Amino acid sequence: MSKEIRTGIIGSGFVGLIHIEALRRLGYVDVAALAEIDEDRAKQKADQLGIPKAYGDWRDLIEDEEIEAVHICTANFLHFEMAKKALLAKKHVICEKPLGMNSKETSTLINLAKKKECINAVGFNVRFYPLVQHMRTMIQRGELGDIFTVRGSYLQDWLFYDTDYNWRVDPELSGPSRAIADIGSHLLDLIQFVTTLKITEVFSDFGTMHPIRKKPLEVRETYTKEKIEALEYEEKRIGTEDYASVLLGFNSNNTKGLITVSQVDAGRKNQIFLEISGSKKTVCWNSETPNELWIGYRDKPNQLLLKDPNLIFPETAEFANYPGGHNEGFPDTFKQLFRKVYECVKGNYKREEPQFPTFTDGHKEVVLCEGILRSSQEKQWIKIEY
Repeated sequence: MSKEIRTGIIGSGFVGLIHIEALRRLGYVDVAALAEIDEDRAKQKADQLGIPKAYGDWRDLIEDEEIEAVHICTANFLHFEMAKKALLAKKHVICEKPLGMNSKETSTLINLAKKKECINAVGFNVRFYPLVQHMRTMIQRGELGDIFTVRGSYLQDWLFYDTDYNWRVDPELSGPSRAIADIGSHLLDLIQFVTTLKITEVFSDFGTMHPIRKKPLEVRETYTKEKIEALEYEEKRIGTEDYASVLLGFNSNNTKGLITVSQVDAGRKNQIFLEISGSKKTVCWNSETPNELWIGYRDKPNQLLLKDPNLIFPETAEFANYPGGHNEGFPDTFKQLFRKVYECVKGNYKREEPQFPTFTDGHKEVVLCEGILRSSQEKQWIKIEY
C-alpha cells in the first residue's frame, strides 16, 4: 500500500465536516489534526471525530511537521492569512471559496504558491457531479454546436426570515458581497467550466429584502433547526445582498447569459439550475436532481439521460463510481475533487496540468465577483479584466 498522506483541517463547522468525511472515503489520506477556535473546542471536536491531534491555535497545526496538506474551512476573512502561512510552511493548501477577501489577496496567494511549488485548490465542488462533467464533454465534442444562450440560477431559502442570521451576512467576516460571492461564485465557476467560455462583461442588479436582521445573542450553527425565541436577538443593519440578477457577456460575441441568485426563495433549499442552448440542442441540469440531464431538440423527442457510467462518455465515467440507478450527490463531489487533488500530491500527473480548480480559478472568481458588485453600484456594464 502507498504511504498515507497526513492532512490537517482548520475549522469543523458545516464545510469542515464535509471535508473530513470525503477525505476518509479516499482511503489513503489520514486526517491527522484538527484546529479550532480554542483548545477546549478543538479537543472536544477531535475526540468526537476520531482525530488524533487537536490544536487550539491554527498556527500550531501549520507548524506540525507531519502535516503535508492543510484544508481551510473557516470564515472568509481568515482564508488569506491561513493560506499564506500554510504556503510559507510549504504545505499543500485546499481552501474553501472565496480564496481571499479581494483580488489583491488572491493574486498574492497565486504567486506564493508558485514560488513555494505547493499544490493548491479551491472548493468549487459542483464541477464534479458526473453529469456536469458529461455536459462539459458534450460541448467540447461540439454536440451542442455554437452556444447561443446560458441561463442559470442558484436559489436557497435558509435566510428567508429576518430572524435568520449567520456570520455570512456580516461584510467584515464574509466580504462586501454575499449572495453572489457566497453561492453565485459556484454558479459562475460552473458556467465557465461547462461552456469553456470566459465571462468578459457583466451588468448586475442587487436587492436586500431584509435591511434589518435579528442576530441571535447565542452563536448558532449554519442551517440550524432551532427557533429563535422573542427577545433573544439584537437588530443588525444589513448591507449585503439577499438577491442578485446578472447579465453576462462572453468572449464569444454570439453568446448571451443571465443568472439569478437568491438566499430568500421559500422552498428552494439549495437548487443550482443550469440550461445551455446551442445551435444543435439544449441541455439542462438541476442540482436537486443531479442524476438527470435533460436534452432538448427542435425536430425530435427530447431525452432524459440518467447517470450511468455505461451511458456517459468514457472520459467522464471516472466521476461516476456507482452503477446506473445508484444515485451520487453532494458528498460525492467533494470526494471526486479531493481525489484529483491528492492524485496530484502523489505525483500521478503533472502539476502543470491540474484536473481541479486551483488558486488561479479562485482568483478569477474573486475578480468576477468584484466586477459584479461594482456593476450593481454603478448601474452599468463592467468589463472583467482577469
